[in-house]
Amino acid sequence: MIRTDRIEANSRQGCVDRLVATIAERREEIDQLGHVPRDLVDLMKQAGIFRASTPARFGGDALSPAEFLPLVEAIATADGSAGWVAAFGSANSYLAALPVETQAAIYAEGPDQVFAGGLYPLQPATAVHGGWHVSGRWRFASGCKGADWIGVGIATRPDWAGENDPPEVRMAIAPAAEIEIIDNWQVVGMQGTGSHDTRVANKFYSQEWTCVRGARSTIDEPLYHYPPLAYQAQAHAACNIGLARAALDIVREMSAGAKIMPGAARLGDRAYFRTTLAMGEAKWRSARAFFYETIEETWRAIEAGEAVTAEKHNLLRLGASWAALACFEVIQSAWRSAGMTAIHKTHRLQQIMRDAMVVTQHASLNDGTFEDIGGFFAGVSKGI
Repeated sequence: MIRTDRIEANSRQGCVDRLVATIAERREEIDQLGHVPRDLVDLMKQAGIFRASTPARFGGDALSPAEFLPLVEAIATADGSAGWVAAFGSANSYLAALPVETQAAIYAEGPDQVFAGGLYPLQPATAVHGGWHVSGRWRFASGCKGADWIGVGIATRPDWAGENDPPEVRMAIAPAAEIEIIDNWQVVGMQGTGSHDTRVANKFYSQEWTCVRGARSTIDEPLYHYPPLAYQAQAHAACNIGLARAALDIVREMSAGAKIMPGAARLGDRAYFRTTLAMGEAKWRSARAFFYETIEETWRAIEAGEAVTAEKHNLLRLGASWAALACFEVIQSAWRSAGMTAIHKTHRLQQIMRDAMVVTQHASLNDGTFEDIGGFFAGVSKGI
């Protein structure tokens, strides 16, 4: 039976709490499989993760980012890969740039649709009547093994484009069953995201099943006036916020009993450990507060009918990049303070460290974003 009613906050939180507990129990399984299994994706659907950014007109919840991102945080405390896949519950905001009729077809069987996409490297598309023929291979299609729909990135040249104009970056969407998944995700961090390559050969995409990446939405609801590329950066950054919370909780629990050597002082009796724990807590709370402050300010402006300014857009991206980096630094400090016990492959802090590194490497959160945003503040570039 397909649910089309909006999930109430209390009911959603109960489902998320159960989901987090289940993921924590199956963390090793996720890592070994290399992807989040279908039954856990179904549990995410039950918790409303993938209807969170489905338009209300199609039965979705269209949650504000400030409502959705704490759910990603919570899941990431149990497992970074599961948090990363859950973060794509925000990705349906990408689909809101498609024609309304196309979106109606996507949500025809209900609002709990899972979208995944590896959009790069862009592949050339050959213009034909009514659309494009596409062949190529794309990387980093996180969550593709549990997806209902998969997007790929194509480079097209509009009729108005000049010879020296860059190609137009479009996203082309199709049912997941029509896309080949190349099982090649072998990494040391975020192993369970299943971010495999995808491939198509001479596939036809009609015009109606493509849209310009980051284009204005065809849906007039508040969520779809929120900058979609900033939202994607924030969804990934939320994973590190959750992972850092888990790391702080782990070392806090270690403080009373853990000893580095027999007869040595407990960790909690060591000055450096206490200082690291206190500073980590302060850094985590500060980064998280800035992260949500920019989100809530932008959301209030959208609800008031205001356009999102370049200043707000760059602050959204800065809040995301800083949260990802600052939380990684918190995790590094927590790992160091835990002593030799944390070097074991089976120690939870090891997996947290590996997963958190991946978040800071993502194109939407890496060091280049600070340079771009700094350029905007300095008045020498448009920023992001």
